[in-house]
Amino acid sequence: MVPRFRVPDDLAAHGLEFIPDGLVAAIGEDAEVRFMNGRAERITGIPASEVIGRDLREALPFQDNEGRSWWDVSSPWAGLVSRTGHREKLLVLPTGREVLVTGKYIRDGAGRPVRAVVLGLRDAEARRRTEQESAVLLTAVAHELRSPLTGVKGFSSTLLRNWDRFTDDQKRLMLETIEADADRVTRLISELLDTARINVGRLTVHAQPLELRPRLEAQVERRVASGADRHQFVIRVPEDVPVVWADPDRLEQVVANLVENAIRHGRGTVTIEARRTNHDGEPAVDLMVSDDGDGIAPEHRELVFSRFWQAGAKHGTGLGLYLVRGLVEAHGGAVRAETAPGGGALLRATFPDHE
Repeated sequence: MVPRFRVPDDLAAHGLEFIPDGLVAAIGEDAEVRFMNGRAERITGIPASEVIGRDLREALPFQDNEGRSWWDVSSPWAGLVSRTGHREKLLVLPTGREVLVTGKYIRDGAGRPVRAVVLGLRDAEARRRTEQESAVLLTAVAHELRSPLTGVKGFSSTLLRNWDRFTDDQKRLMLETIEADADRVTRLISELLDTARINVGRLTVHAQPLELRPRLEAQVERRVASGADRHQFVIRVPEDVPVVWADPDRLEQVVANLVENAIRHGRGTVTIEARRTNHDGEPAVDLMVSDDGDGIAPEHRELVFSRFWQAGAKHGTGLGLYLVRGLVEAHGGAVRAETAPGGGALLRATFPDHE
């Protein structure tokens, strides 16, 4: 039988140095370390020369998150004879370095004593980054929620305590502000839920033909009602773009986030326009939002669609454009960042026709 591939002798001899995980192997009842690859040295910060030949439990004195010796807790050599190892655990060395550790217990047969213990080690940096991202998101969400909720609480309390002192116009203004702040909270919660659905691949859309211009004009009216200058916005929808195939609620989210991004990160006029195009050889509509700011650097044009990307902004959740990409792709389309004719940023969302 001809082997499917041949491993060079030097690779066979040193192959364990090429794997991305750290490996440490201890043999016999005295748990003497016989092997430690270079990756394990880098992950633990301990040279192999200080580990090989020593008792594994002393050379790598792992502790759990309660400060207990992991070797006393797991007891590979004196524990149940039916155990074959342990799943990945986050353990800590006395230096404070966190390591993800997996254990495999080698026995000569069922019920036989442990002959060797092999540890797989992984750097915990990726997990720390994930935890940091979660902390950043929680901080941003708390900040974004606090402002509108403070407004709702303040105006509602004022109205309840001093209702007879205000004119009808003053009452209407306060109630409209409360409504706008409540809508802002609702939008934020919807974005968080949709982000979770995108992460697990469960976002659904129900595309239908929608008149585009009225929806774009409604978006501008909301901005104007929130204090923006009407002359800051330009809408261009040619006659050959009567409709766009999209889910009504999802389209509103896409437009709202694109316009928000242009206002927050750009300058000058915000132009919202549509154009007939093709996507994967099929008819489609491009929805484009541009500004007169500094634009997006070429090396950042993919990063802007990643989670938590804020490009130095001191507010916002950093989820807006990530959500835009997920929503547009759920329609079968695509979104990309480009340079606007005036040098600012142009974000192009393409919606295929489903007719």
